[in-house]
Amino acid sequence: MERRGLRIGITIGLHAPDESLWVNGIKQNAMFLAKLLQNSPLGHDVVLLNTTDVPITDRLPWDVTQLPTAPFADRCDGLDILIELGGQIGPDQSARIKAQGTKLVSYSCGSEYVQNMEAMIFRRPLWDGLFINPDYDEIWVIPQNAPTTLPFLQTFRRCPARAVPFIWDPCAIEAVSKDLPEGGEYRPREGARRVTVIEPNVDVLKFCMYPILATEQAFRKAPDEFEILQVANSDHMVHDDREFAGLMRHLDIVKAGKAFFHGRVRTPDFLSAHTDIVVSHQWGVPLNYFYLECCWQGYPFVHNAGLIKDLGYYYPENEIDVAAAHILSICADHDADWLGYRDQQRRLIQRFLASDPDLIATYDDLLFGLFADTAEPARTRAAHACA
Repeated sequence: MERRGLRIGITIGLHAPDESLWVNGIKQNAMFLAKLLQNSPLGHDVVLLNTTDVPITDRLPWDVTQLPTAPFADRCDGLDILIELGGQIGPDQSARIKAQGTKLVSYSCGSEYVQNMEAMIFRRPLWDGLFINPDYDEIWVIPQNAPTTLPFLQTFRRCPARAVPFIWDPCAIEAVSKDLPEGGEYRPREGARRVTVIEPNVDVLKFCMYPILATEQAFRKAPDEFEILQVANSDHMVHDDREFAGLMRHLDIVKAGKAFFHGRVRTPDFLSAHTDIVVSHQWGVPLNYFYLECCWQGYPFVHNAGLIKDLGYYYPENEIDVAAAHILSICADHDADWLGYRDQQRRLIQRFLASDPDLIATYDDLLFGLFADTAEPARTRAAHACA
């Protein structure tokens, strides 16, 4: 089949006319995918389709002239492909697009298996009503979630599933950081170091315990190197969780009055104002926007994310002694070439960018692979029928 520009819709689910990109990562997922598809030399026509009743206005945090955005009902007809990403469509909407020959892709960006298991075990309701769509042509799962989530979704949705490349773009972090000092980028400073931990702390996947313990190990060896350890998204645990609070009281850095536990913070602002070193830990999610944001902005980033071993300061699995050694090394040596570090991080991150030619070509292959069992996309077939 001859390759040509396709009409592609990507779903989002707005909750407010001025919804921030920092409420969660799903809007950024949609925006980055749309940018990548727009960058294809084939000239795809890409639109973000809102599946809620929230109106589309100029209060959105992206330029709708650059990333066209419309209510689902206004622009769903005539698409070659609909990628359900940030807002789920219902049975009637699914039937409508399938009747016109549109290919339907489920694009999974979350740890859906883990979220569902936790909902069942810990009674955390996920839905008001459950709809398992039988009409998907394929399921695309980002690589960090594929080992757990792909088999789960493939079984229930009864269609082929595959891991697809991760996409990122610095546009979101740069837009929100442009008015911060130095554009929110890392800069060396005199004195003891401020260590930051910004894990969500809503499940075991990204939890603050091991970053705290790694910092504690480093602190025991060189306490004068540390001004403060700040742990975001954790104040509720200090006040309401006796197990967490009880364990924290045994740490030297806490006894020294150098550990503080905060509520939710906005990452770019907190990095810019309060951070010299970021320490992170994940269990089963070896890639994350937050990791790339820290590295792009040049912050010394200590992590165990196996899909980006070449970025930041990597330690394997739960080896916090290695993480502690990295923290002490950063205190001693990092600032000697802090600018070279930032530039190296940006070069390495190029492979994830929405502008990367190889990544764009891979997604074009995925798009046209959907039509392997048909002669041509829906729009072309419709044009021939009207001729």
